Amino acid sequence: MPSSVMPQDEIETWSVRPGSKFRWRYLCAGFLFWGNSFIHNQITTELTAQQIFFPPANSAAVTALPAADATAMNVYGGQQLTTGDQAKVYASNFIGVHLSEVANGQTYSQMSAKAQANPTDTKIAGQVNTLFKGEMLRGTLLNAYGWWTIGTYALYASIGLAVAALAVLGALALEIFLWVRQRQKVTVPFAAPKPKAIPA
Repeated sequence: MPSSVMPQDEIETWSVRPGSKFRWRYLCAGFLFWGNSFIHNQITTELTAQQIFFPPANSAAVTALPAADATAMNVYGGQQLTTGDQAKVYASNFIGVHLSEVANGQTYSQMSAKAQANPTDTKIAGQVNTLFKGEMLRGTLLNAYGWWTIGTYALYASIGLAVAALAVLGALALEIFLWVRQRQKVTVPFAAPKPKAIPA
């Protein structure tokens, strides 16, 4: 009669192959989820401390912008800037537009060179100062948006790995179920006939 004890090689295969796949997926999913939470919380804390607010929707500051930029700004009208998505809109559709108007689209680097060539020109000096501050703030906000996006993708990856880990766990449970059912099948052992006594 076959033994009801699982062979050692089957125990090792089941405990290492599916189990290890489940463990590393679960650990990676947990790490990525933590990464998403850490990045987003850090960015939100830093942006909140800056106390930047969007102009009210359809206000003069917004309607003066090009149509596409005004539409993007109206989505967050009157809100405080606290997320990476908001940072991108504020940097690109508000600060970026105003910077392009400071010196006819010229950048800080270009105007700085002009200021060095004309050290007594106060107008150019003022434009350089405005462009420097504006580009620094814009760069900081776009950097926050970049890291925010990384955190968002980390969340998506953690969800995908969690689903994969559950799939592996389900496959392991199915294998165990099929093995138990196979072991529970009734087998009739072969019994040799008893020898008959020979009369004397």
